[in-house]
Amino acid sequence: MIASHYAEPVSRRLRIPETLRSTPANDGAPVEDLGGDEAFEMLDDSLGWAWGYAGPERRVGYLPSEALAKD
Repeated sequence: MIASHYAEPVSRRLRIPETLRSTPANDGAPVEDLGGDEAFEMLDDSLGWAWGYAGPERRVGYLPSEALAKD
């Protein structure tokens, strides 16, 4: 398989504790609980959900976009 391009992650920090979820929904299965001020590598942000990875194991999932600090 050939990928035409790769997403470059955008480094963000959580401004509040949040749960990383498997789907972009409040009832999505929890993947990992993240603490406030934790690093999050964002790959996409649409419809109020940020998709990316976080934590020591770089677990992938979704967070509400509002949980992330802008800078």
